Amino acid sequence: MTRLTARIWVGAYLTRLRLAAIPAYVTARGDATAGAVLVKLATLDGRAQAFQRSFDLMTGGRVWVVLADGPEADVDAAISRQRRHDPDLWVIEVEDRAGRHLLDQDGLAD
Repeated sequence: MTRLTARIWVGAYLTRLRLAAIPAYVTARGDATAGAVLVKLATLDGRAQAFQRSFDLMTGGRVWVVLADGPEADVDAAISRQRRHDPDLWVIEVEDRAGRHLLDQDGLAD
């Protein structure tokens, strides 16, 4: 199975969000080929969540897990720590009051 490059995955994800009328921005560009991706969901009420892809040990598949959840400043600090450890990391910020991020849709864990 061929894995998508980070740049292609990010582009496809941003397109899905745009089609759902969910604002999103790339706030940090990582390595175009193999960079990991973090998704920050800001609910515009002072709170946020950050998601990262991980492997599900039960199925061997990839899943999105919560890296940080709480006040937006705390989530931003957690993302900054991750970026210090991995400068190739992509960060996408999604803004949606209803908390939609679409990461649970088919194809987005790949």
